[in-house]
Amino acid sequence: MSMQIFSDHATEEKAENARLSSFIGALALGDLVKSTLGPKGMNKILQSASTGEIQVTNDGATILKSVQLDNPAAKILVNISKVQDDEVGDGTTSVCVLAAELLREAEKLIAMKIHPQTIIEGYRIASAVALAALEKAAVDHAGDKEKFRQDLWNIARTTLSSKVLAQDKGYFADLAVDAVLRLKGSTDLEHIKIIKKVGGKLTDSYLDEGFILEKTIAVNSPKRLENAKIMIANTSMDTDKIKIFGAQVKVDGTGKLAELEQAEREKMKAKVDAIASHGINCFVNRQLVYNYPESLLAEKGIMVIEHADFEGVERLSLVTGGEIASTFDRPDLIKLGECELIEEVIIGEDKLIKFSGVAAGEACTVVLRGSTSQMVDEAERSLHDALSVLSQTVKETRTVLGGGCSEMLMSCAVDEEARKVKGKKAIAAEAFGKALRQMPTILADNAGYDSSDLVAKLRAAHYEGQADAGLDMNQGTIGSMVELGVTESYKLKRQVVLSASEAAEMIIRVDDILRAAPRKREAV
Repeated sequence: MSMQIFSDHATEEKAENARLSSFIGALALGDLVKSTLGPKGMNKILQSASTGEIQVTNDGATILKSVQLDNPAAKILVNISKVQDDEVGDGTTSVCVLAAELLREAEKLIAMKIHPQTIIEGYRIASAVALAALEKAAVDHAGDKEKFRQDLWNIARTTLSSKVLAQDKGYFADLAVDAVLRLKGSTDLEHIKIIKKVGGKLTDSYLDEGFILEKTIAVNSPKRLENAKIMIANTSMDTDKIKIFGAQVKVDGTGKLAELEQAEREKMKAKVDAIASHGINCFVNRQLVYNYPESLLAEKGIMVIEHADFEGVERLSLVTGGEIASTFDRPDLIKLGECELIEEVIIGEDKLIKFSGVAAGEACTVVLRGSTSQMVDEAERSLHDALSVLSQTVKETRTVLGGGCSEMLMSCAVDEEARKVKGKKAIAAEAFGKALRQMPTILADNAGYDSSDLVAKLRAAHYEGQADAGLDMNQGTIGSMVELGVTESYKLKRQVVLSASEAAEMIIRVDDILRAAPRKREAV
């Protein structure tokens, strides 16, 4: 009879069972997202249980974030895809699928009675070799401006080819490259504001240099302003009423009431004068600006923009180089923002305010159009992936080839190395190579091609020294990735292999799952 040491509802899964449930969870998750991989990948509809809201997406991180999971190993895969999203911005599906394939191989090895630690040793040898091969294959065109721009454009096209923007990938690749090159090497995507407006078609989207704020200009203000000196503030502009909690003012006649109101107006006037004394011609406030102060400011010819939402104000200060002010008695300490032109523009049905010629020249706004809100949301996610990868590539300028080419290259290098490894580790190293070959296999499967035939051909091409061979997904043949311009960021590929092998290692090491008992509700 076994002793019960855990409390009633706590459970323990031991060795075989624990490993089995880990693997099953991770594989199920890999299978869930693998159909979204590559240019012929499919979308998933995610429907929220509480709000009934619908998302249509094939972005790995978005799908995995939205799935409610109970399996601990599956959660690890979700986390690596989140990290991939934060670190590089794209490759979220790849990293999850590769980790799942590594575990699928490991499961077979464990069935052959190979110890998990032996498998891990083999995997470590293999991943080191794979990464070395990847680095050797990477090329760097940072020195040649034309070539580098072409690289960036190719990367953007490759990233977008598996997304909803695929049919207009050339157009959006241009847009993304222009936006990122404006950042001049910064990876801060805050400077690129994305505005989504339903209506029109995807190719009505455009890049606007400058900054667009989703607000309207106050009624009495001028609708166009050149050489703007902008004060960005966060201050309350309702007439300074007596705001003491529970205060009562008794007056013995209506005349006194008028005096009180007059005093309040005087206070407000003084505040407006203080604001105007900074020599500004545009006042942007995070809070509301009421009629009286607005008309005072308008008399002084100052354009008023009120209730600019928090993020809008933060971004505006970043872009125009101004600081957010809340007190106005020391004009010398306040840094004003500047831009060449503020005007009202109309996009779709809405009026918005456009700031052009801003101090931070790298700022720009992408206006995305599309037929439905789901379409525009997915376009934004796709563009975000492209922008992230490009901004990372501007920093780490090396590139590798896509279309299953890099994976096959690494797989061949691993196979070569596995022959030299002594002992059972060799079988594990070989399995790592097999898992890498699964990536081109899945790409081909998703397109409905004969994957075993194609991947065998691809492998043969690499062994014959055709190092740029990859899958031509449109023809269903093996093609030269250099000619097709299927380029990916080296950092992205490296991160995928690193994260996937680390996550797989972590899950292979598991031999026990302990679940705590749920906390009981206290009786009230």
